[in-house]
Amino acid sequence: MRIAIISDTHFHKNPDKIQSYIEKYFKDVDMIIHAGDYTNPKTVDILKSYKQFIGVWGNVDKDSTKEMLRETEILKINGYKIGIFHGHGKNKTTIERAYDKFKNEKVDIIVFGHSHSPTILTKGKVLMLNPGSLCYKRTERWHSFIIIELEKDGIKAYLKLF
Repeated sequence: MRIAIISDTHFHKNPDKIQSYIEKYFKDVDMIIHAGDYTNPKTVDILKSYKQFIGVWGNVDKDSTKEMLRETEILKINGYKIGIFHGHGKNKTTIERAYDKFKNEKVDIIVFGHSHSPTILTKGKVLMLNPGSLCYKRTERWHSFIIIELEKDGIKAYLKLF
């Protein structure tokens, strides 16, 4: 299964812009995972209409978005258990908060966002994936997302910077 991982889109006034990203980068994926901070609930509706979609809410999402999504999700795909959490909170680093959120769940992969800093690393035998931001890079040089391919015999993870 080929999955696009995005986060921190922050489409305040123009949520329809997500359509151009889907058409340009995600035509050949089976699913889109969004790790929160949509800013506009219409972004969630658009993502749901294009591809198989799962997402969580982030710290800047309003109640209307929070009513559509959970704070965390756990799913199983091709034998891999995946935890999804935005990464917000107090104390610790974003990576530590995301890791701790699933410490009792025995996940293989954790998808998180919040920092806008793209990351692919392992921590405590868990693959940690932060796609950065598709369109709001903050202090990063590039916009970014991750594509993962989950197969029974292994995982491929690609970071796209643009």
